[in-house]
Amino acid sequence: MKPSAKWLKKYEQVKHLLTPISDLTSYFKDSEIAGMKVATFSMGKVNFPTGEILVRDPLVTVSKDSEPYLQKVPAGIYDLQICAVLDEGYPDRYAAAMVAFSEQEPVKYYEALVGYENLDTVTEEGTFFGFGVDAGLATIMDMKTRDAYVAFVDKTTGGKGESMDFNMYDDFFKEIFAKSYQDYPEHQRDGGDWINWTIPDTNLSVPMFQSGFGDGDYPVYFGYDAKNEVCRVVVHFIDIATAYSEEEDGGD
Repeated sequence: MKPSAKWLKKYEQVKHLLTPISDLTSYFKDSEIAGMKVATFSMGKVNFPTGEILVRDPLVTVSKDSEPYLQKVPAGIYDLQICAVLDEGYPDRYAAAMVAFSEQEPVKYYEALVGYENLDTVTEEGTFFGFGVDAGLATIMDMKTRDAYVAFVDKTTGGKGESMDFNMYDDFFKEIFAKSYQDYPEHQRDGGDWINWTIPDTNLSVPMFQSGFGDGDYPVYFGYDAKNEVCRVVVHFIDIATAYSEEEDGGD
């Protein structure tokens, strides 16, 4: 669905408010943020054959109706990076996931939108719409991958989706996550915190990764370089400075 001219006009008026409150570039460059140690690692390659992409909860909100973001990215195969917070005595938490489309660094970020958000609600910096997580996981995928993944899930579940008799995580992905931990234990809990699974008989990857502190709503941002060309996309789970200062002060 294409956005209306009215929506696009409003977007130009408010997009300066749809920016991250964190320096997302530092998440994938620095070894410490706000006193917390962080580390980055690669989940491997992700394939974007059309350049139309979306971020969703892979077990709950990926469907044939899931729409891509307005911003297209260069079609191709790219490395998927995770920034993990190393909180001593606790499991690593994934603060962000990132795919870079060029070697250029962003000079600005704007939230990834699909074109029908209610922009009248955008009144202050840090506002975001985001995507919902209900199974503790996120994925980033191409629209071609979406179609193949939905078809695979339909075939696997007999076209009935989740049911009392079959659960995509428990009955299919759980073993794959456990194998990921066995193969790559660093930055994972023993049940597995990420996989980069390829849909059978395709070259289409469906990466799945833990969503920071779990269920909730999370923003996605496109980074633009000095030439105003999209150079990366970042899924942002944790504002490290705020989250861990609250923890120290006795917050959740």
